[in-house]
Amino acid sequence: MMPSFSKNLGPISYTTIKEHLECTPVNIAEDISFNEFTSIKNLNKNRLSFLTDTHFSRENILSDGTILCSQSINKKFKYNNPLIIVDDVHSAVAKLSNIFYRPFTLREIESLDKPKIGSNCNISETAVIENGSIIGKNVNISAGCYVGHNCIIGDNTSIDSNTVVSNSIIAENINIGRNSSIGQQGFGFAISKNKNIKIFHTGRVILQADVNIGSNCTIDRGSFGDTIIGQNTFFDNLCHVAHNVIIGNNCIFAAMTGIAGSTSIGNHVMSGGQVGIAGHLNIGNNVQIAAQSGVLKDIDNDCSVMGHPAIDKLKYIRKYKKNYA
Repeated sequence: MMPSFSKNLGPISYTTIKEHLECTPVNIAEDISFNEFTSIKNLNKNRLSFLTDTHFSRENILSDGTILCSQSINKKFKYNNPLIIVDDVHSAVAKLSNIFYRPFTLREIESLDKPKIGSNCNISETAVIENGSIIGKNVNISAGCYVGHNCIIGDNTSIDSNTVVSNSIIAENINIGRNSSIGQQGFGFAISKNKNIKIFHTGRVILQADVNIGSNCTIDRGSFGDTIIGQNTFFDNLCHVAHNVIIGNNCIFAAMTGIAGSTSIGNHVMSGGQVGIAGHLNIGNNVQIAAQSGVLKDIDNDCSVMGHPAIDKLKYIRKYKKNYA
């Protein structure tokens, strides 16, 4: 059973949802309730999910669960799912996320089992390990570190001073530098003129085996899915990975790389320093990105790019020579 990092308040009835949203039902029974509010990939009959206008064309609906969407999507929708129609999907998602979920209270954390710590660990007296956490064998956790409730830390992992780990599952042979933050709330919210509404992030950070995270890095947990870093992927200092990012195996990211939310990156990708990668992109395998590039669109397998916006490396060099040589 996978650990839980937040409190699921479901099932939530459609009647309750109507009290918080101005909405129009399509093929929905008045007495229906939903166990979870989740991503479209995790949708099933007893769950509620959502579609935005921007990414509607990319999604294949494989379940008969209920979907929150706009009127424009309703007009184009080709499936038979029950729908909840709203004017502003982002605002509705933010509101519903906080209706379905909340953080554990201090009392709930105190009621969890005491931390389980494997043999031959070196854990500083000033480190904090919250209840429910599982620490493997031969783990080093340095001074000032914090490991939140229900986190899992694999064998032979080392976490340097003042690093915070929460909402995370960390495999074996991981190295995390000092002053890093793993598993915090992502930068997801609905914009409002009077008061922005934060989306409650229910996802996790998953670091697979042999990952290396430098100092002063931040990796946000997923909003309705997970942020995943593949095996043997290395990050230099001062890198940021936003919510829902999925990165493959054997990748290298130099200092000050920033990856925006919900972007997927393949295997054997190399990124130079100060690279910015926009959100909701697909970056292929064996891609090389030159330093200070700005990636604003998808990149196919086996490409080398540079510049802002990033284009084919050789094409960029030819243009540069023509204009400046």
